[in-house]
Parts: sequence; structure tokens; C-alpha cells
Amino acid sequence: MTAKQNWKPATALVHGGTLRSGFGETSEAIYLTQGFVYDTAEAAEARFKGEEPGFIYSRYANPTVDMFEKRMCALEGAEDARATSSGMAAVSAALLCSLRAGDHVVAARALFGSCRWVVETLMPRYGIETTLVDGTSMQAWEEAVRPGKTKIFFLESPTNPTLEVIDIAAVAKLANATGARLVVDNVFATPLQQKPLELGAHVVVYSATKHIDGQGRCLGGVILSDKKWIDENLHDYFRHTGPSLSPFNAWTLLKGLETLPLRVRQQTESAARVAGFLACHPGIAKVIYPGRNDHPQADIIARQMKGGSTLICFEVKGGKPSAFAFSNALGITRISNNLGDAKSLITHPATTTHKNLSEEARAALGINPGTLRISIGLEDADDLIADIDQALNAG
Repeated sequence: MTAKQNWKPATALVHGGTLRSGFGETSEAIYLTQGFVYDTAEAAEARFKGEEPGFIYSRYANPTVDMFEKRMCALEGAEDARATSSGMAAVSAALLCSLRAGDHVVAARALFGSCRWVVETLMPRYGIETTLVDGTSMQAWEEAVRPGKTKIFFLESPTNPTLEVIDIAAVAKLANATGARLVVDNVFATPLQQKPLELGAHVVVYSATKHIDGQGRCLGGVILSDKKWIDENLHDYFRHTGPSLSPFNAWTLLKGLETLPLRVRQQTESAARVAGFLACHPGIAKVIYPGRNDHPQADIIARQMKGGSTLICFEVKGGKPSAFAFSNALGITRISNNLGDAKSLITHPATTTHKNLSEEARAALGINPGTLRISIGLEDADDLIADIDQALNAG
């Protein structure tokens, strides 16, 4: 069973890519198997040659994982996908699979800490040169290009944690003009609020750990692109290095996809209300939320995003002591570095997700001692606001 092109996202996320065994199960089956058997040695040879369809080994193809990949393709509008064991496995594979010593990568400087490590620390070890730029400046992207050497542009938008938004279409246009490929980490927007492929990006990656699972249960990631790029670049890298997603986690993520539109819609509505409350509170120095007119890139958001975000970045007056006191006083929202969960979660980026950056690098990204990132869950918005209000007033 495959998703039809005229299905809307909510339908594709319930039915897309479904495979049923002879038992006709309602819920997708979990194929917990390492390998597969063949009727004859000739059949095994034909499958390894690619002359006959079928699965060979779960490290690089499995029926349950295949269903998840196909359902993500139906949602994203991609030709092909590979699911990975985590979001960082997806990022690393998407970047490294087509690079070699001497190549050059241009990346937006506003990245998740582990993504910055891959770009700044890991790639240079293998002779891959990298340049970090202000992602909101097209001039910076243009000036960083090294003709004939720049192979990859990499960005996340909205960014982690300050929710900076980059003009994906403009960067994609530059990539096409210079012979580079644009890889976009779309985890904060989710595939419901933003479609990077439609904006011209060549490759999209997700940490499925976040909104796609959405309930704090398992790790996962996925890379989506056109079939030609995956066949020529990702397939062999993925097959031989083994960043594979387990069938059980794939099944869990399939279940998460079924409720993704409901959860993201509710979380976004609640986030907008919480952001509005924070913006009016005297204890808050700054609020950044993609659904507000005062967002620095509001014009780009209006063009490329279909909705706001489930996340809010804000700065508490009084720096780190006040940020810690506020976080500790919360009764509903829990302290955690995860996001996209059914439970509201808060983190202090300067001491957690971005602690390995220098103070100067954090300041350049807008990560100050009082900066907090909150991921809004499925709790009642009135309860969240009341809890935030008492925590701000507790000190």
C-alpha cells in the first residue's frame, strides 16, 4: 500500500507506506530480524545482484524501517529516504557521504552543539575544509564560496536554540549557481510547518527523536532526498557504515507519525499563547518566537513557514542565577535537553546543549547567561502560563 499524491498529510501519516503480511494485521508489524532467508542459492545471488527485489540484511533494509521511510517520503514529498539510529547519525551521514579530503563546506554558525562539532572538529580531521557564516546574511554565504571546492551548504532553520530563521530558497538558489548541494536540518519546524525540498533544498534531515516520536520513547533519524542522490552518495555509505534504525524504534516512530499533526497543531497554539504571556512579563528581557510579528526574520517566516513553532527562546532578566531559579521553580515544565515531547521541557543552552562553545561564540549566536529554550508540550496552555507566572514571581 503506497501513499497517493492527493492525500493530505494527516491521511498519509496514518496510511502511507503500509505493508501487510498474509495475516492482514491492522497495526504495522515489527519485523525483529537481523537477516532474511532465500529459497535457493540462485535466489540469494539474484537478490545480492539487485536482479530480484527483497530484503537482505536489516543493517540497511528492513520491512518495518521501510514503512517508516516511505511514510516520511509521503509527508515530505521526497523520492527516497534512509532512516538512521539517531538525528546526529542522520546529520553525519548526510554530510559525510558525498565529501572527501579537499572539499569545502559552508555552514550557518547557528547550529546544535553536536552539529557544530561535526562541522568544526570532525570534518577537518579528514581534510574537509569548513567555513561558518552568519546564516541570515546572503552576502556571507556568497563570500564564503570557494569555486570548484564548495560542495555542501548546511543549515538548520529555525535554529537551535535562538530560533533564527534562514532564507532557505535564497541559499538553495546560491547552491545551485555554485554547484553545491544544500542540506537542511528541519527538526525545529517539523515537516508540517516547513518543506525545505519545495523551497529548493536538496537534502533534508530530521531527528525523529523529537516531534516525530514526540513522547520521549526512542531515538531515530531520517535523511530524505531524490533517489539519484541517495543511490549515488548515501546508499553505499549507509550500507557499509551501519547507522541503521532498529525495527522496534521504526515501529514506535510510525505510531508517532499517526498523531503528529494533532500534537504539533496543539503545541504550536499553546506556544503562541505562552510566548505572548512571556513578552508582556516584566521579568523577561527578550522573547523570540517564529509566530510573532516582532521576530527578526518575520518576513522570511511568512514566505517559507506554514505556522509558528512548538519552541520559544527567551531571556530572563538577572542572567544565569535568575534563569536557574526560574527553571527550578517550575512545577509542570521539566528540565531536560530534549524537545518536541508531549511534556513541556526547558533547558539552559549555555550550560547544556551549547556548553562546549566559547563564551564569545555563544554571544555571537545570541545565547546569553539568561537565555532559556522551552519546548511546549500537550498540557493545557492556561496551566503552563500559571506555572510560568508563579516561577517568575518566586524569586
